Amino acid sequence: MSVRFELNGEPCGFAGDPLTPLVDVLRGERFLTGTKAVCREGFCGACTVHVDGEARMSCLVPMAGLAGRRVTTIEGLAAPGAAHPLQAAFETADVVQCGMCFPGMVMSLSAAFRDRPPASRDEVKAAMTGNICRCTGYERIVDAVLAGLAPSQPSVGGSDV
Repeated sequence: MSVRFELNGEPCGFAGDPLTPLVDVLRGERFLTGTKAVCREGFCGACTVHVDGEARMSCLVPMAGLAGRRVTTIEGLAAPGAAHPLQAAFETADVVQCGMCFPGMVMSLSAAFRDRPPASRDEVKAAMTGNICRCTGYERIVDAVLAGLAPSQPSVGGSDV
């Protein structure tokens, strides 16, 4: 099966088994290794990408469902050479330890708060549901999200922001 879609703003094609998970194509064929293949069951959130602007776990997205769709990975979230405000906030707050959850968290949270900043800690925690971090306490991540998406923060790059 042949599938044409957009990947990080560029036309992209795939020819192969229509049931191939998107995560395998991203990592194995496109060498976009920011998307992590961890549980492969949709449980951990490490493989989260945006499909038409919505957060999706790429281990559960078959290539057959991507025809004509727009896929954004962590590598394409911000303009080249720039960082998304959440990426910068995570780095500033030093919340990343092993790095496995970081891309999926950023992708999930950036989709959840694309149109407005989070209003409360509880709202951030609810948006993090489905993303597992085994290294850190979630409170520092929540702090970083609230700081990084505060209304006074300048918006940085990316059509998916």
